[in-house]
Amino acid sequence: MTLAPLIKLNDGYSIPQVGLGTWPLDDDQAATAVVQALEAGYRHIDTAVKYGNERGVGNGIRASGVAREELFITTKVDGQFQGSDRAAEGLDGALKRLGLDYVDLFLIHWPLPQREEYVSTWKTFERLQAEGKVRSIGVSNFKPAHLERLMAETEVVPAVNQIQLNPAITRTAEREFHEKHGIVTQSYSPLGGDGAGLLGAPILSQLAEKHGKTPGQLVLRWHVQNGIVTVPKTANPERMRENLDIFDFALDAQDLAELAILDEGPQAGNDSDVTGH
Repeated sequence: MTLAPLIKLNDGYSIPQVGLGTWPLDDDQAATAVVQALEAGYRHIDTAVKYGNERGVGNGIRASGVAREELFITTKVDGQFQGSDRAAEGLDGALKRLGLDYVDLFLIHWPLPQREEYVSTWKTFERLQAEGKVRSIGVSNFKPAHLERLMAETEVVPAVNQIQLNPAITRTAEREFHEKHGIVTQSYSPLGGDGAGLLGAPILSQLAEKHGKTPGQLVLRWHVQNGIVTVPKTANPERMRENLDIFDFALDAQDLAELAILDEGPQAGNDSDVTGH
């Protein structure tokens, strides 16, 4: 069984570098996927209130028989729980559905800057962390400008920023900002997301053949070597094992240089100033 290495967070906790993403699975699918993932060696599961599958994730955790303290569970609250103390209500609901006393990482799902509520929401997150209902707190889809405002107006630097990121959407400036401020970069849609052509790129086929791996494994290895935490989503047990089987080879400097041709530039990917929920 392969276990992903741990990445240290700025609050002293550690996060497994590869986890299981669960969107868009429903409760039943998520329960099955979580059991299979934990059997394969995953210890990091990523869900969200918006996904509608927290209950299934919790059922899978209990059915797996793996001890809670071995697991790293992330959930996120979206816009309906932004502002004043709404995040506390959002977390209470999430914990009930998950059947857990705490989550390891609690994220603001989107900044929604036009609402002007992410700073007050973060202050509620700080309180929830102090109360022990969450271990680590972080954000998702935040740009450096959003993070700068958070750090100027609140006390706790986010432990993690989970953003859309892969070899085509490299977010280089964002990653440099995170590193400077001790924030771990976590990627979602690391393999390009539904309908993306990333895995069909010829360079990935060539490098996969060179290393005796699949294009997907090449892309996940790129994340690992860049120090990024990632949560590829799949409900296929074989793919789960494949996604974790990326620690027995390394991309060399030439490989990384060749993969750089996939970069679509700083404007690629979603724009969280104008999108979100």
